[in-house]
Amino acid sequence: MKRGFFITLEGGEGSGKSTQGKRLADHFRSRGRDVVLTREPGGTPQGEALRALLVRGDTGTWSPASEAMLMSAAREVHVRTVIAPAIAAGALVISDRFMDSTRVYQGHAGGVPADVIAALERAAVGDCVPDLTLIFDLSAEEGLARATSRGSDCEDRFERKGRDFHDKLRDGFHAIALAEPHRCVLIDAAQDLDAVQAAVLKAVEARLHG
Repeated sequence: MKRGFFITLEGGEGSGKSTQGKRLADHFRSRGRDVVLTREPGGTPQGEALRALLVRGDTGTWSPASEAMLMSAAREVHVRTVIAPAIAAGALVISDRFMDSTRVYQGHAGGVPADVIAALERAAVGDCVPDLTLIFDLSAEEGLARATSRGSDCEDRFERKGRDFHDKLRDGFHAIALAEPHRCVLIDAAQDLDAVQAAVLKAVEARLHG
């Protein structure tokens, strides 16, 4: 059986990656492709339980180090029980956030040492590295404004970490895109939804058929 394809969607708060993930999944499902759309933290019962702990409450509830460990625990289950089996079965797997979010949120912006992040990543991800990572690029100011407009019931613990934190997130994602151009594509998320979708499809089709 032909191996599937693994796409991850990354970016700061309010960058529109969740919306584009759903659009991307719908696009390929309409063409008969087997698609698994998932998210992090989450994607499994264990991951969803940890998500409820991580994304709500006070900004200081968890340290960046404890966040990294919890995220990685959820990721190990996610990879082992959902992502890797789906790829092996030939599916197109689309994950809203994955390892790069831990590198950036807890590492680059949170200050957890790079060797700690790398060790956790090896334990959780192994060789299940994305084939393509789309990084939705948007200024912190616009992203936070979009996130705020979604309403008070949204999961917003990370959104309340302050402007400096969110500027660091953008810098961190840029650094990953620069370091790994073979895997990562920057998407201008300031465009309208249809223009962003067109850029996403162009990047995905190029990699799928390249």
